[in-house]
Amino acid sequence: MSIRGVNIHIDQLKHRYSAKSPLTFDGVSLQSPPGEVLAIIGRSGCGKSTLLHILAGLLQASGGTVRLDEEVVQKPSPHWVMMFQAPHLYPWMKVAQNVGTGLRFAGWKEARIRERVEEAIRLVDLEAHADNNVQDLSGGQQQRVALARSLVMEPELLLLDEPFSALDAFTRSALQRDVRSIAKRLGFNVVIVTHDIDEAVIMADRAVIMAGSPGRIMTELEVDLPDPRERHDPAVQAMRTRLMDAFQDAAQGKSGPKGNEAAQEAIAANEPQAAGQHG
Repeated sequence: MSIRGVNIHIDQLKHRYSAKSPLTFDGVSLQSPPGEVLAIIGRSGCGKSTLLHILAGLLQASGGTVRLDEEVVQKPSPHWVMMFQAPHLYPWMKVAQNVGTGLRFAGWKEARIRERVEEAIRLVDLEAHADNNVQDLSGGQQQRVALARSLVMEPELLLLDEPFSALDAFTRSALQRDVRSIAKRLGFNVVIVTHDIDEAVIMADRAVIMAGSPGRIMTELEVDLPDPRERHDPAVQAMRTRLMDAFQDAAQGKSGPKGNEAAQEAIAANEPQAAGQHG
């Protein structure tokens, strides 16, 4: 698969659901370079899921712009694909049929669909289940089918709206690692919305914390950790503590460091742990 990332530019974005509704968020500006895995963290009501829906072209902003490279996002596109909490599969279809649905709607020939689908199914480790009916799969396997259906379109950007929240801890952990590994191998961007600090530390290159009503970006932290990331690693635990502290400060209305300042502080915080681990 020849997948590439994209430059994400969010400029002074604001949103309200109707003329009489309060602002969901106001003045949100954010950039993400090609290939970055970005986590947006925040409590319910801060506007993080709404922001993700605008990125996907599923909602229109009330002001400001979203650009992917030079293209203004105004509607959905196969170049940016969204995964939801529920996999939304066709239960009467087999795994391979579900994965290839988007390609069939796009008018691809069956030979090309079959080749692309087989490759996507391999990426998510479901080769043994390709001919199974999806309703016979576990919840984690169904989310892998949904992931393969997203990857088969060769997106530049994968948007994740808490897609692992309903899964058991073991399955959730495996999918978090696998999605990050696939994204890094293929080079596409990921933006994940979550309220799970552990998930952000395991998956993200950078975490953005939103808070308030209307919501705004309070803090940015670089998650500068080597792969693979294991929860028991002292450096991972140190970053988790740092991110949790920043999350709690943001919830209390305290703005933290952003951009390069945040990156330098996060790196400095992890250097002693990393030195102790390898020394």
